[in-house]
Amino acid sequence: MLTGGKKGLSLFDAASELKKQKIDVAVLFPNSFRAGLLAWMGGCKRSIGFNRYFRKWLLTDSLESPCDAKGDFIPSPVIDSYNQLAMVAGAPNPGYEMQLFTSTVEEEMAEQVWRFASFKDKPEVICLNPGAAFGASKLWPAEHFATLARELIRLRGAGILVMCGPKESDLALRITSLIGHPSARCLAEPGMPDLSLGLSKACIKKCQLLVTTDSGPRHFAAAFNKPVVSLFGPTHIEWTDTYHKKEINLQKKLPCGPCQKRVCPLEHQCMKELMPLDVLSAGIRLLDQQLESARFLRSVG
Repeated sequence: MLTGGKKGLSLFDAASELKKQKIDVAVLFPNSFRAGLLAWMGGCKRSIGFNRYFRKWLLTDSLESPCDAKGDFIPSPVIDSYNQLAMVAGAPNPGYEMQLFTSTVEEEMAEQVWRFASFKDKPEVICLNPGAAFGASKLWPAEHFATLARELIRLRGAGILVMCGPKESDLALRITSLIGHPSARCLAEPGMPDLSLGLSKACIKKCQLLVTTDSGPRHFAAAFNKPVVSLFGPTHIEWTDTYHKKEINLQKKLPCGPCQKRVCPLEHQCMKELMPLDVLSAGIRLLDQQLESARFLRSVG
């Protein structure tokens, strides 16, 4: 592993370090020209990557991305690309099943959340993840999250946990305030365990459903085999498809999208027009499927 403080190593310093290591095979998951140049300058005997950004001449094993008749790249799942790279490097097909683990400490923190929020008696606990580090264009309106949560409480008697990282605390607290119900709690509340990635993982592992923007916690749900409703706006669903059987992806088809922009230059209609009723319907469908599956397993067990 190459390290160089917060700013990282310069290209030349990183290449020098690679030369010292005498690397046999470099598998380039980033598609950037810089990644290809680094492997070439670092003297890697074999460099495997996709032919993007005019870097084919830097690679010993150049893979082609799917393109249309005009030569434009066709959005396709990154997981397929990564699996292809791994197989060219000599690994067996990794498949689509993901694994993610939680520590005993993280699971105990999630237990603390459930006790603090009085979720023990709730038939279902539903996690809402409203944040998105990518940019404001991925955010679903706070009012929509609140409407969804109130309906889930009314129809299912569910407990609602609004999740967040340190930079999203204000948004999460605002949504919880808009919900205005004691069954809705927020990880940013005083008295909750300190915010951490491990806490988020453990809470998703423990819940019955996740409703999330197109952000990291969405993939936690897939790894833990949890039902998840994912809300897409400016980004292509195809790029990040996980093939998770318990996921429903929702997106409004608009002439302006998917634009891949971090900040919407228009009226943010792709997220505003994604209505709470549509998300509610998808969530209930997944919850009911889980209940039916559990009943079946009990009947044959």
